[in-house]
Amino acid sequence: MANNNSVVKRLTPSEFESWDHYVKNHQYGSFFHLSGWQQVITKSFNHGCYFFYVEQAGKICGILPLVEVKSKFFGHALISTPFCVYGGAIADTPELVRQLEHQACQLAEKLSVDYLELRYQYKQDSSLLLKQGHSTFGCELPGDSDKILASIKKKQRAVIRHSLNNELSFTIESGGAYLEDFYFLLSVSYRNLGTPVFCREYFNNLVDVFGDKVDIAIIKNKDNQLSSAVMNYYFNEQVLPFYYGGVVNARSLKSADFMYYQLMCHASNKGYRWYDFGRSKNDSGAYKYKKNWGMKPKLLYYYYYLVNATELPNLSPNNPKYKLLIQMWRKLPLKVSQFIGPFLSKFLG
Repeated sequence: MANNNSVVKRLTPSEFESWDHYVKNHQYGSFFHLSGWQQVITKSFNHGCYFFYVEQAGKICGILPLVEVKSKFFGHALISTPFCVYGGAIADTPELVRQLEHQACQLAEKLSVDYLELRYQYKQDSSLLLKQGHSTFGCELPGDSDKILASIKKKQRAVIRHSLNNELSFTIESGGAYLEDFYFLLSVSYRNLGTPVFCREYFNNLVDVFGDKVDIAIIKNKDNQLSSAVMNYYFNEQVLPFYYGGVVNARSLKSADFMYYQLMCHASNKGYRWYDFGRSKNDSGAYKYKKNWGMKPKLLYYYYYLVNATELPNLSPNNPKYKLLIQMWRKLPLKVSQFIGPFLSKFLG
């Protein structure tokens, strides 16, 4: 499978700039392919990172970020990329993509993982097993707030107009100024969903490593009380609202609807032209919510290579195996969930 003129190497800090230049200029490159994830994941979770690139004539012509995630409870996997919705290999040619996949399969066998998982946005000419349990949503961002509102589906547009009358405030800033408020709201949401929250250090590292490519938006009600928050990623001309948190009464205030609309307007004013609303499990509540905005779902292509596993993994909250754990988690005091959560969430990439 290997090209005689190419060599696969492992990423070191001296190649970070070249790696990121390649990602930013590749048609299928994404925020989740950037070299910074190696630093964030290593610092936050201490998982083994294996970021490979193909070099020809001294130039990068393909990359594949891989992370080993090993847990007694959730299994042992090699993933591109955990804590991200997109991943997989990108390269100059399909042959080089296959070469990187072959390298990943060899590493998966060497590490004796349960499975290898490659999270592609697009269909691949691959012999690996395919699972399509998620879809992603997105839309073009028109040039002004009125055009953005007009582009949204009628029913959702009415919800946004309602939210604009609720005396909500929107503030957004890069850096760590809003991290404390954001983490509180995220922790509330995750606890209420029965999901273990990530450690605070993870979000500190995202801000530190990616700099002004990450920011946080905060929504407060008319009494200046916290309502909703979202951490956003920026890549090329795209904005990606990624981590959301909110208090219980945020729903009645239409706080999230207000926030996402304001974010679209903010990003458009900054020159961003694509709104990536992210991944949702097919036919889930989040999936239906995003469809209500008028965005069409696009199936994601997740490919697997089984090593020790005999069937495809299922880490979904809908898995009956986790039903009791989720029910118990929802009843935990917030501080307890914040303390215990990071010990589990680091394996739920």
